[in-house]
Amino acid sequence: MRVLLQRVASARVEIAREIVGAIDLGLLIFVAVLPADDERDADWLIEKLLNLRIFSDANGKMNLSVVDVAGGLLAVSQFTLAGDARRGRRPSFTDAAPPAQAQRLYDYFVDRLRNVAAACSPALQVSAGVFGADMQVHLINDGPVTLLIDSPTK
Repeated sequence: MRVLLQRVASARVEIAREIVGAIDLGLLIFVAVLPADDERDADWLIEKLLNLRIFSDANGKMNLSVVDVAGGLLAVSQFTLAGDARRGRRPSFTDAAPPAQAQRLYDYFVDRLRNVAAACSPALQVSAGVFGADMQVHLINDGPVTLLIDSPTK
């Protein structure tokens, strides 16, 4: 799995001008599923992003996690993160998982993120976009801090 993680002051996802997910301070998580991915990849990424120290402490150092700041988490499916644009003028998406597999694993990721976040802190809010939908994502990137994270290679 691959996630593009952005530290945000706020973010929201709209479908047909209706807000389907929104957070204040926290992490916007774009999620791509690759063909060899399974639940272990999702679990590894969830543990990583919940504990990644990318929020500033009182001294301005990136030393706090989203759990420490009781931030929000907004997951959005983003198959284009699996795109390859090295050749030609049109990206290839052959490295993306088939839609049925991708939806199953994205749904697992969101459900598991909700469960693990609730166990860490009841203050953590988890929202999500809708798999396969035409979504508009609005965000205020904080920092900016943006990281591309791949689950471990099998």
